[in-house]
Amino acid sequence: MSGSAPQRSVHIATFGCQMNAYDSQRISGLLAGLGYVEVDQPQGADLIVLNTCSVRERAEQKVYSYVGALKRLKEARPGMLIGVGGCVAQQEGDRLLKQIPHLDFVFGTSALERLPELVAEAQQGRRRALTETAPAALALAPAARPGLKALVTVMRGCDNFCAYCVVPYVRGREQSRPAAELLAEAESLAAGGVREITLLGQNVNSYQDPEGALDFAGLLRRLARVEGLWRLRFTTSHPKDLSPALIETLASEPKVMEQLHLPAQAGSDRVLKAMGRGYTRRQYLELVRRLREAAPGVALGGDVIVGFPGESEEDFLETLSLLSEVRYDFLYSFKYSDRPFTRAARMAGKLAGSVKAERLSRLQALQRDISLALHRGLEGQTAEVLVEGPDKKGRGLMGGRCRVGRMVNFPGGPELVGRLVKVRIEQGRENSLLGSLAPALGSEAS
Repeated sequence: MSGSAPQRSVHIATFGCQMNAYDSQRISGLLAGLGYVEVDQPQGADLIVLNTCSVRERAEQKVYSYVGALKRLKEARPGMLIGVGGCVAQQEGDRLLKQIPHLDFVFGTSALERLPELVAEAQQGRRRALTETAPAALALAPAARPGLKALVTVMRGCDNFCAYCVVPYVRGREQSRPAAELLAEAESLAAGGVREITLLGQNVNSYQDPEGALDFAGLLRRLARVEGLWRLRFTTSHPKDLSPALIETLASEPKVMEQLHLPAQAGSDRVLKAMGRGYTRRQYLELVRRLREAAPGVALGGDVIVGFPGESEEDFLETLSLLSEVRYDFLYSFKYSDRPFTRAARMAGKLAGSVKAERLSRLQALQRDISLALHRGLEGQTAEVLVEGPDKKGRGLMGGRCRVGRMVNFPGGPELVGRLVKVRIEQGRENSLLGSLAPALGSEAS
């Protein structure tokens, strides 16, 4: 694009998981190549892109509502373009264009790299939806504005087909990126100032280098050698594929943070079988035991779905007891909802919304108590914190995450941003820790 060309602006609205956040960074990078500068608000933008998620309840309605509300903006600025990408786009395809006349283009999860093509066509008045499900290659556009921390997708898709999950239908089957490509991306990010990378995949445990014999544990060890990179995290791990090699790498490699997201989804064997999870409660708890034996300070995260079709009160009580036994450091919990294409959507025994809401409330109350107790148990210890910036509540504090992912806030100045500091934990709160700068001594709270 010539230097005299007018600058254009794009607003990117992101819904859903970290995979979508990473894809939005790539969208920004692709559009920057077309001369678009990203802005924080849709008002006045030349292009608005919604990057959508279809995993949770009413995802489609949220998209139709959001795009519908943009109609007035477009009427005021006829040259504005509006596009929808991501999982809802993959799921709905042409239906979005048919039902929303002021929508200009739609691109599915595997068509992201063709976004410049769609934008160019939209500028000429052509409306189109691209939702092919099997890309010829997994080459990815670089992410824009990585900053101190960055996300890197190591694989796309999922082969597990859990009964409730739409991901295999909207993101396709598992496809790993070449290790050489990932190493080059990590080296480029580290050279640009990135100090922490989170590796993403629907099931990172299934990663397999398509050009060699490297598995996910091996990939972590290779990435740990990247100069300038201080920290590695990863998500998500499927329990049935968690290998001894990955446990050993997490426990022994200093650059791999002692944090693991290991979704259980339920605590009842009957429900786990109906979900198609591929493991029992006993097997899950054995993994937790092995993890904590190898890495005593590891912080465990989980996912739980309440109200799965046929879930009895006894099944739900088994899930509550799993929380009490595992004592998760962080937990994502949801009410079951039917998703398109899934086996669970066709199952009998659907629970009333009031029952699901009441169970979710009980479960979240228990987790709040667990989180608060865990955090208070860290008072008096020290933690290594990567300082990210001022705390989000504007209290005059600095904040960052410790090795196991807990947010730590403490008094300090902006000169600390980007540094690793020791913080003495003085108060454990439900969702964060409060402390003060300390010398590099004392026990580690990680």
